[in-house]
Amino acid sequence: MAKMSRAWSIFTAVILLALQLCSACSIRSSAGPVVQLGSSFRVYCSFECKSLGKIYSDHPPKPQKHHLYNSTTIFHEVANITEDQTFSCRCSSPRDDEPCGIDIKSGYLPEKPKNISCTYNVRKNESGVVLCEWKTGRVTHLKDTFVLWWKTGSRNYTAGPTVSPSTSFTVSSSDRVISVWVEVKNQLGSEMSATINYLLRDIARPPAPVLEQPECSSRKCNFKVEQHVRTHRLEIQFSTETQTWTSFPDSVVKMSQTQVLSVSSLEPYRLYHFRARSKFSHGLWSQWSISISSWTQEEAPAEELDVWSCRDPSDASSLRVYWKEPNISIARGKILHYNISVFNQGSKSLVSTISVNADVRNFTVSFCVYCEVKVWVCNSIGSSPPAKITTKRINAKPPQDVHVTADNHSIAISWRKPGTAPAHTEYIVEWYPQGHKLEQLRWVRLGKNNHHFVITGLKPAKCYEGAVYTSYNDGSVDRTGFTGVILELVPSAGPSVQESIDGNNVKVSWTFRGESGGCITLYTIYLESSSGHQQLFSVRASQRTHTIPGLSPSAYSLWMTASTAKGEGPAGQKVKFYIKQETQLFLPLACVAVAVITLFLLCLWQNPAVKRRFLGLFVCLMPDAVLDPANSKWAKECIKEKNKINLQLPKNAYCAPEEEEEPILVDVEELPNHKSENCPDGSTQLPPETSPEPQLGQTTVLYPLSTYIKSLSHDSDSSMHTDTSMDTNSTVDYISSQEPGDMDEGNEEGEEFQEMVGFFPAHNVFMEPLGFGGTLTLDAVKFNCTDMF
Repeated sequence: MAKMSRAWSIFTAVILLALQLCSACSIRSSAGPVVQLGSSFRVYCSFECKSLGKIYSDHPPKPQKHHLYNSTTIFHEVANITEDQTFSCRCSSPRDDEPCGIDIKSGYLPEKPKNISCTYNVRKNESGVVLCEWKTGRVTHLKDTFVLWWKTGSRNYTAGPTVSPSTSFTVSSSDRVISVWVEVKNQLGSEMSATINYLLRDIARPPAPVLEQPECSSRKCNFKVEQHVRTHRLEIQFSTETQTWTSFPDSVVKMSQTQVLSVSSLEPYRLYHFRARSKFSHGLWSQWSISISSWTQEEAPAEELDVWSCRDPSDASSLRVYWKEPNISIARGKILHYNISVFNQGSKSLVSTISVNADVRNFTVSFCVYCEVKVWVCNSIGSSPPAKITTKRINAKPPQDVHVTADNHSIAISWRKPGTAPAHTEYIVEWYPQGHKLEQLRWVRLGKNNHHFVITGLKPAKCYEGAVYTSYNDGSVDRTGFTGVILELVPSAGPSVQESIDGNNVKVSWTFRGESGGCITLYTIYLESSSGHQQLFSVRASQRTHTIPGLSPSAYSLWMTASTAKGEGPAGQKVKFYIKQETQLFLPLACVAVAVITLFLLCLWQNPAVKRRFLGLFVCLMPDAVLDPANSKWAKECIKEKNKINLQLPKNAYCAPEEEEEPILVDVEELPNHKSENCPDGSTQLPPETSPEPQLGQTTVLYPLSTYIKSLSHDSDSSMHTDTSMDTNSTVDYISSQEPGDMDEGNEEGEEFQEMVGFFPAHNVFMEPLGFGGTLTLDAVKFNCTDMF
């Protein structure tokens, strides 16, 4: 670089000289080309052109004020120069030759060199190198050169010149004393330092030691140290990435050129850096050796983890367990995984055991009242003692008088010790952003003598919640909650709203994802109808739903705002919904159906046959109102003569003449007999006579045991009917004596009979059509009771 600078200066001087030889002007400075900063001088321009020109300065050139010195020369006064400047002279006519110019450099005289310091670096041979350094003083802004003068015996020597404030020279081991001084010079002048005398033994320095790669266990490292010359003292230092250098005790010892040393009292699984230096019995310490590094081996973790837990608010059957990553002094090795176990103390059984990765910091386990949760960390050597959490906690005395003070950077919490706290008491302070307990829970464990803690690293304009816990040695805990905020503001946005309509009610639910600006104190719901009527509903900050009942049919607009202690935030996005008029169709339809059914029943009731049939059915359903034909007056008169039945028909338009004394034989259709529990098949025994008259000796059947015949042509207006006795085993009713031919005659009762037969379904005695054929006697009539019921 020095050669290139010198060549460039020569080239510039040649160019300027050529310009001056070719130009019609010349320029010079009264103080020369190099002047002292702050000095004043003149710049002269002499012209050979027809008319005088001007003096220019700066870049681009600007004309300067000048004075007439004589007929061919002008000058410019430069006062208090502060920097390097360039001046040029130019003739007035552009046809004249090229201009001429000069560069003026400015600077200071050099100061005397100070604080000369020399060291004697000893080598293996009989010679050594002396290195001297010094202070140069203020910057001169010019090129300074240094020459070191040194003297041994009666001879003077020089080392240099040099532009750096240091230089070295070689001396013989036979030399004992040297004298040194430094001369500095530049274009403005030179200065000489004071002379310094040295004894070489006082400034002797050995070469730096050489350390080989160490072999380390978990607590100690051994390594070999080599030196080029024999020294008397050796110092070894070690450090980790986060520590300063520490000298190993008893490391300053006499040693030979090669020796094996041990450094103990180290921590397991640490990266240590080592360095060394040596010294003669006199003189200076050598330079530090090149650092070497090595890891100590692992050990099993010796301390339990710092664990904490909280219940999952969205799942009461779950417990979230948290733990802090142990530092390297606790882990004592590379963490491989964490183990979590749940033990039920009530049933004395292990509920679950699980292993999670080393990057996991929390885990959710099933909650049980009498469970104990254990967490421990594992490395390649072993595991730590388990940290325990008991879910069945007895209440302790909570902290008293918890005070929270927030500023722009932190939240300070203070509390008072409970009056009856045992000796083994500690405090746990937990905090988290509001609504994010599971994701961002933080805590710190403090001793019994700490009643104050400052939470740092918090975000401004954000609401934080937390609590101070008192924890006893038996697992008893209790808490006092707190809320704090740094630099509270109003919310930046409103909640996001969703509505759900149920009739005339609307259920409003919302979420808040904007910047709260602090702790939200309440939410406000704004409801506006299409007519412009507006309603406000204030809701607690802990709620996320609200139901507005009894809205009248209309179109509505709804929006919400959030408020902090600083004020109400802007409104959120509006939602629109409609409450429709409900159409009540059920009641009118029910009334119409009841009216139609009632009208239909009234129309049926006007028919006499239907009326009698309903009344007959009602009587049949009465179990204590069954008529017994055997006890009727008519039946008793028919069996007065032995072995004969006198069957007489009532006197009416359908009966035969009274002169006819023979029984009237009626053809009937016999129904097949079916065995039944109530009506035995083929029974021909007449039940005991209930009449007060004596029984007739007879062997023929007067009435079937299980026959029940009801007259379809006679109403129950006969005064001869009696109720059946309670001790009869069969039911006997009246037998119609009418024939089909009689029914075909034009009487009203026959028509009513046909109407009633057609009204009921054709089944049983009410449904089957009656057929008459053959000769009908009481002895021959048999009915099966199963066809009746």
